[in-house]
Amino acid sequence: MNKKMILGSAALLIAAGVYVSLTQTQAQEAATATPPQGNPIVEVTLPETLSAEAQMGKRAFDAICAACHGTNAAGNKAAGPPLVHKIYEPSHHGDMSFVLAVQQGVRAHHWRFGNMPPQDGLTKADVAGIITYVRELQRANGIH
Repeated sequence: MNKKMILGSAALLIAAGVYVSLTQTQAQEAATATPPQGNPIVEVTLPETLSAEAQMGKRAFDAICAACHGTNAAGNKAAGPPLVHKIYEPSHHGDMSFVLAVQQGVRAHHWRFGNMPPQDGLTKADVAGIITYVRELQRANGIH
């Protein structure tokens, strides 16, 4: 009787370990997968010029954010919402919401693209530049 309980317990522990390992592997693969390419969601008018900080932010945005949020933050119908959109105006999503999104990720609540995972590899200066870039794009498109 004890041998059966020990063997049964061991089998359950092995199964649980395999399950946890597979779940972690799938989560890592999802976080590093290249988002599907899709058409922009909104049309974005570019400002005539960008400030120096926004220019640096554009480079960081293009490297990390554009795959999901589209070129010039116009969104990607297959992957993520536009940031040049009334939903993301400063009075609704302040700058800190962008900081927290990068640090902690975001549960889906305005769009049906699924949750946004935290974004690694961005410094505080990168995030500040990205925010400046997005805000300058928003202002050029009548979002204040």
